[in-house]
Amino acid sequence: MTSKRTDYLSWDEYFMAVAILSGHRSKDPNTQVGACVANSQNKIVGVGYNGFPWGCSDDELPWSREGSYLDTKYPYVCHAELNAVLNSITYDLRDCRLYVALFPCNECTKVIIQAGIREIIYLSDKYKESDSVLASKIMLDKSNTTYRQFFPSRDSVLLKFSVD
Repeated sequence: MTSKRTDYLSWDEYFMAVAILSGHRSKDPNTQVGACVANSQNKIVGVGYNGFPWGCSDDELPWSREGSYLDTKYPYVCHAELNAVLNSITYDLRDCRLYVALFPCNECTKVIIQAGIREIIYLSDKYKESDSVLASKIMLDKSNTTYRQFFPSRDSVLLKFSVD
């Protein structure tokens, strides 16, 4: 009798990998962030990545990080978390989990809380000292929304576009 594989992805690894893969759709030259929403039955109910709103050309709006505010990407880009909520296949995200590459900003945190998502699993908290992330953590704590950093048990996952 053959035994089952033992090196398969855990649910956290799987959903974080989907979030990271989604981030590869971003056209942002500096920061590619993806997000994945999973429900309590471990079904994906939403994915998103950072990019401009529908109908706003990736070639006409700026991707710059510096300069006059309207000449940067910041007033135009929709974050991955917002897109994952807006792209969800259901309107009821209560008790879902959000997997995301970067800890959410305060604006995305408002959307996450309002959507009823109860847990955030993030890969990086590199902006943890920023006012935006500090505000996020205050709101998450006050709303009893849990958050935890994801520590992978492997360095990478190889995707091949061929079947052996």
